[in-house]
Amino acid sequence: MEAADRPTERTYGNWRKPTSPGIGNLGLVGTIVLLGGIALMVIAMMVSLIAGVLVLVLVVLTVAPLFFKDRYGRTMLQRMTARLAWEHGRTRGQHIYRSGPLGKTGTRSFRLPGLAAAIAVHDATDSYGRPFGLIEVPATGHYSAVFECGADGASLVDPDQVDTWVAYWGAWLASLAHEPSLVAAAVSVETAPDPGTGLAAEVRSQLKPEAPPLARQVLQQIVRQYPPGSAQINARVSVTYSALPHVGTRRRARDEMATQIGTRLPGLSARLGMTGAGEARPMTERQIAEMVRIAYDPSVHSLIEAARELGGSGLTWADAGPVMAQESIGYYRHDSAASITWGMSEAPRGEVLSSVLTGLLAPHRDIARKRVTILYRPHDPAAAAQLVERDRRDAAFRLGGPKPAARDMVNHAAAEQSAREEAKGAGLVRFAMLVTATVESPAELPAAAAAVDVLAPPARIQLRRMYGSQATAFAAALPIGIVLPDHVLVPQFIRNAS
Repeated sequence: MEAADRPTERTYGNWRKPTSPGIGNLGLVGTIVLLGGIALMVIAMMVSLIAGVLVLVLVVLTVAPLFFKDRYGRTMLQRMTARLAWEHGRTRGQHIYRSGPLGKTGTRSFRLPGLAAAIAVHDATDSYGRPFGLIEVPATGHYSAVFECGADGASLVDPDQVDTWVAYWGAWLASLAHEPSLVAAAVSVETAPDPGTGLAAEVRSQLKPEAPPLARQVLQQIVRQYPPGSAQINARVSVTYSALPHVGTRRRARDEMATQIGTRLPGLSARLGMTGAGEARPMTERQIAEMVRIAYDPSVHSLIEAARELGGSGLTWADAGPVMAQESIGYYRHDSAASITWGMSEAPRGEVLSSVLTGLLAPHRDIARKRVTILYRPHDPAAAAQLVERDRRDAAFRLGGPKPAARDMVNHAAAEQSAREEAKGAGLVRFAMLVTATVESPAELPAAAAAVDVLAPPARIQLRRMYGSQATAFAAALPIGIVLPDHVLVPQFIRNAS
């Protein structure tokens, strides 16, 4: 085949980080503060020179933390606020969690710590008669359901088939904007050592008494040797709905949300099957509890797997949390394991192939358990049109200088392309990524952190360790319906303008 006849590999890109217009590195809020301070200084100088100088010093001290940003795009004010919040919580003992009969929670159950403490899971049934666990987050009025997927994987698959899966995945994400009351979705891919119980049970069920001795010996050897060198990969997708359809309306009851979500699940799971996710099955309350219990205490994984083969573990949501959890500024200790969670601070700048995340998602020998979670927040068509036009104007504003930077020129072209695609019917989705590495002891954390630092550059993403927020980020990386922006006290419009 000649070079001209070879099919070109399809690339993906045009991810943009939302920005706001401003002077230099200042956003809209910082620019308003600066201009207001200058006006106030001029007025003060009419009264006395000393008053003007004092106002000038005050303005500089106020604007400087907003002007200087680190490599991750965080201002000095954001770093100072996060550090002060961490120290305040640590002095009040909020970084230590003890549950159970001897704990300090006031109950005898093992509820989840921190942000997930009030979450409850209820039994429900979808329109196909399949049971599923309805996750309720009372603080935000959100209800979620989780799919467990049997992902096919891209090994030995033609590139055309992979491109088709990616196209269907893009269509699935775009369809979320038309889902009534849907506010978020999440995809979590977790790799962990295979305990081998499933393989052993499958071999026992298929082994016949009249089997030849050689065949029996080979199967027994496979059961003994295969699990230590293999990994278990679990893919889960969660969808989150709001009980408050519109501002000013009443919040819908749990039974109403169970009916609505149960009606939507069959269609969502059917469309997921065309994305390469395989069979998407709603997870029950017990399965969700087992997933969370293993995440906080990986040592019970083999016990839960063995209990499943005997009819079920009987685990409930009230017992899904850890007995002990202690948060440090850079890592999180929970029961028999320790974890570090990173957040994506920048998406790939250029175009990438569909296999860009393969290395990050694959098992790694220095990380016992690894969870990569992509969080999506789709915008409805009306909001999407406003956002792309606002980003288009902001990019044009930054390009208006006499010598625009090369990055501003690229951002302007990307904003124009996004506006054109949205006008043709494309959806707009904001996304983030959390990466959690879990090991058996804190002594293994440096090796796990070094492994993630090596895996991130080939994936073309920039990761930042979630200092001071390890417990919250660990819980948010689980597909249990936690939408982080809705738990922040600072209003959304201020965050967008900073």
